[in-house]
Amino acid sequence: MTIQVEYRQVSELIPYEKNSRIHSEVQLDQIAASIKEFGFRNPIIVDGNNILAGHGRVEAAKKLGIDLIPTIDASDLTETQKQAYIIADNKIALNAEWDESMLLMEIEKLKISDFDLSILAFDASELQVKEIDYSILDEHNLDRQLDDMTGNSKKAIQIEFEPDHYEEAQELFKFWRNEGAYIGSMVIQHLRSEKNKLIA
Repeated sequence: MTIQVEYRQVSELIPYEKNSRIHSEVQLDQIAASIKEFGFRNPIIVDGNNILAGHGRVEAAKKLGIDLIPTIDASDLTETQKQAYIIADNKIALNAEWDESMLLMEIEKLKISDFDLSILAFDASELQVKEIDYSILDEHNLDRQLDDMTGNSKKAIQIEFEPDHYEEAQELFKFWRNEGAYIGSMVIQHLRSEKNKLIA
């Protein structure tokens, strides 16, 4: 099936009157900020002039004074499919989960680049690093202690350094802790990458 994008006047588009998805003013401001930063990258799904998916993006476009926005026509769907699609489009996206360690690592990269994190629409509390207990695990009882760790607090796993590397390691750990980075994620990413190279 070939999909064609057509630019339509915002004023022509009609919201679905029974849309069960609610967009707060805060969220509309977040969508508007995203459009302003990245451009209008996600077309509105329509049936003629009727909006099936993208109500929030349309309202955000109005806030920004955008007159023309990209649309994709879905008039080939049955009436029942259109009704179901309006619900499914909103719900399916909500069912995804975050890889928190990967998320925090990516956000740290954005922070280093001085990117405005407010555009990501996360609350500041959602980006706080989980509490870490930096006391060292007893390597003689490592398996038991790993099994005993519960909740958000995890003990730091001991890492050995050569004498020539120890002071530099201390400086690097101090630097990234002061930056609020999740150091565990950075270590895991490297170890995972090296492991994948060996087993490839």
